[in-house]
Amino acid sequence: MAEDAHILVVDDDARLRVLLSRYLAGEGFRVTTAETASEARDKLRFMHPDMMVLDVMMPGENGLTLTESLRREQGSDVPVLLLTARGTPEDRIAGFEAGADDYLGKPFEPRELVLRIRALLRRAPAPVQEAPRGPVQLGALSFDVGRGELSGPEGNIRLTGGEAALLAALARKPNEVLSREEIAAALGMDDSGERAIDVQVTRLRRKVETDPREPRFLHTVRGRGYVLKPGA
Repeated sequence: MAEDAHILVVDDDARLRVLLSRYLAGEGFRVTTAETASEARDKLRFMHPDMMVLDVMMPGENGLTLTESLRREQGSDVPVLLLTARGTPEDRIAGFEAGADDYLGKPFEPRELVLRIRALLRRAPAPVQEAPRGPVQLGALSFDVGRGELSGPEGNIRLTGGEAALLAALARKPNEVLSREEIAAALGMDDSGERAIDVQVTRLRRKVETDPREPRFLHTVRGRGYVLKPGA
């Protein structure tokens, strides 16, 4: 992870924007700030940050709808960490369903934010074991584990950092059931992220399965976890 990674911070709280900008810059990051989702959209037209730190509750367009728009309409795979004063499990799930990669409740320790940012920037994951020698085939799709790239007959299929890390973790151990705890560790998430793993799996199935309701490759093993069964 490059220490000069470029972070876009979007928050309507001017004091927090200044504090985060100074703190992250002190940790070696390049920082750009925006007050609203609209301003962030304007800046994204001419810049490509390595990551976004995005407040959920903002006037006008909120962080959830901005994240969902970036994922579904623009196909962006930039890692997104959501900040919010509402930290219930339901709120976190809503964030992951919108396409966020991580979620941090306010108030928070700046050091924890930095650790989470660095974890997300590392997610194109470091090989825990030797990667498969060739691409993993999922029917007409091909997944390059080392690069975290999924491609098909019509070209590359965009994956978020979390989706790429999830697929890589499963692809490194094909036909082997991985528990949610093992997957959470591979994705740099804590033990409270079980439901978040389920959301990531649901999102990933939409991209690798012809019919996500009847998966051919990414299977649920009740009471145990998930398994990837590659094949043509």
